[in-house]
Amino acid sequence: MSGIMLNVVGGTSGALPAIGSVFGGGFFAGQISTAGNGIADYNLVIGPVASAQNNTVQFKTVATGGDPTSVIDGPANSATMNSATYPAAQFCEGLTIGGFSDWYMPARNEIEVCYFNLKPTTAANNSSWGINANAVPTRTSNYTSVDPAQTSAAAFVTSTGAEAFITGVFYWSSTEASSTTSWSTYFTNGSQSTNTKTGSYRVRAVRRVAV
Repeated sequence: MSGIMLNVVGGTSGALPAIGSVFGGGFFAGQISTAGNGIADYNLVIGPVASAQNNTVQFKTVATGGDPTSVIDGPANSATMNSATYPAAQFCEGLTIGGFSDWYMPARNEIEVCYFNLKPTTAANNSSWGINANAVPTRTSNYTSVDPAQTSAAAFVTSTGAEAFITGVFYWSSTEASSTTSWSTYFTNGSQSTNTKTGSYRVRAVRRVAV
């Protein structure tokens, strides 16, 4: 995949690396619009596997409510849960990679962008999911069985790529779904599920680079 052009913000523009390329202490995973208007304000960086990513960990040690519900503000969600009560967020918040210490647990729409751009398999997508107002460009319709396709970034292809998301498992987001569950994404077909907070699922940290 060739480099893509950065959205024009504040009168400047420039080329970004290809999806999956080394970038910002990890790998470029795409852009997000926190305002949900299709204009990118952050580049999303996925952390490398070598830094103990893809861990299996609980969202929370007790299945109680009152946790962050934002689908896009991963930094705030994660910072709020930076304690031993929230093993997944605490893991992400404690990372220093490539000289950067601002890693966090991605919100629901952020981890979805990672699936869309870095899908590890050729499996058919679940067409019940895919709408994401915070993706760039904005997605107003669900996946088809073949869109998104498997990533063209070799490092993120399942089984052979050293940086690939693991298939057949769920990855936590930092977004609460109910008092006892939180949102997660299945990296085989993009399904989103509400899993019990005390269950142990995968987590992978991200960071933002302002556009």
